[in-house]
Amino acid sequence: MIKHIVLWRLNESAYGNSKQTNAQLLKIKLLAMTGKVDGMLKIEVGIDFSNERDSSDVVLYSEFNSKEALQQYQIHPEHEALKKWLSEVRYERRVVDYEV
Repeated sequence: MIKHIVLWRLNESAYGNSKQTNAQLLKIKLLAMTGKVDGMLKIEVGIDFSNERDSSDVVLYSEFNSKEALQQYQIHPEHEALKKWLSEVRYERRVVDYEV
């Protein structure tokens, strides 16, 4: 199984929205990928409530049955559109992909 974890730190505003609104929109957009990629087993999205100096704003936790399924997710048209939207919303991205 492949686990794909991404953390984002968001700009204070983008597209005329506050950081909080864009965090909610990001969650909706990510969860909309559910069932659209063969081999995606699980997807969770969390929004940070701690607001600590070192915390990220949004986290994605997802599981795939193979590296190939993760690759298909990466190039899925809806994911490509999301990445373009995110380029204005986020200022930092951290990712970890690992196999268990």
